[in-house]
Amino acid sequence: MNQEQNTTGAFARLRAGLAKTRAQMSESLAEVFSSEVIDDDFFDDLEEVLIESDLGPAAACDIVDTLRLKVRVHSILKPAKARAVLNDLLMEKMTGTKADYDYLEQTSVIFFTGVNGAGKTTTIGKIASLAKNAGRSVMIAGADTFRAAANEQLMTWANRAGVPMIGGQEGADPGSVLYDAIASAKAKKIDLLLVDTAGRLQNKTNLMAELEKLYRILKKQFSEAHLETWLVIDATTGQNALSQARQFSEAAPLDGLIITKMDGSAKGGIAIAITEEMDVPIKYIGVGEKISDLQRFDPEAYIRALLMNEEEE
Repeated sequence: MNQEQNTTGAFARLRAGLAKTRAQMSESLAEVFSSEVIDDDFFDDLEEVLIESDLGPAAACDIVDTLRLKVRVHSILKPAKARAVLNDLLMEKMTGTKADYDYLEQTSVIFFTGVNGAGKTTTIGKIASLAKNAGRSVMIAGADTFRAAANEQLMTWANRAGVPMIGGQEGADPGSVLYDAIASAKAKKIDLLLVDTAGRLQNKTNLMAELEKLYRILKKQFSEAHLETWLVIDATTGQNALSQARQFSEAAPLDGLIITKMDGSAKGGIAIAITEEMDVPIKYIGVGEKISDLQRFDPEAYIRALLMNEEEE
């Protein structure tokens, strides 16, 4: 399969994964843009639709205010033409957020965090498989020793991806697990170490202290490795996902976000809300259960898949 076919297939999966969000947005936007005039009610209705699509109040208000200004400056009278301007504005919101993937080019360690149920374990397994298929040697470290059965679930994914795993018993010291994993990774000359960490938000102070301890161990034992911390959030939780991103960013420096379960949600607009508010790039989005359904986040493809009408397919 050539690169063009790969790209086409990825976009088809992305479009299918955003079907619920697109259906909700398309129906609502079609109603707004069926208006015969562009007046205050038109802008109020548009802002409401954007908020309901989980773009969030801040992003929705900013987009509508900018659209209002462009409509006035360019003397736009027809809602259909305003729709094209809206599409451009949404694209502009996203195009400055492209993430880097340096972790695939050098010896790297990635800490994964996120609340239970967000899809953290599954995501680690998929990243392990994607990186291995890209020619990287991969190891997983199960440093989330607080959640019952976390180790067993992670081992299932490690086996599925065909990569080694270092884990600890429930209640064990996460630092000792990381220490052992680093020693093993260095001995085996592993390119990429993926570390599952506890995603407890009940006490941000404890979370911060735990992560700082892991950072210290890494700096002391594996200082040559490139380090990133990624947060995994669940699209189906809508604005709560944005709230989690805020809280985790206050507890630890985040280098990337992964948004899971886009295919199960009509709240796919949350990616726009997160981009508007967070100074953290979205690395991947999950649009299905298959490993290939965890895709690098392409802002332009995301907006096209979200807004493309049926006749444009």
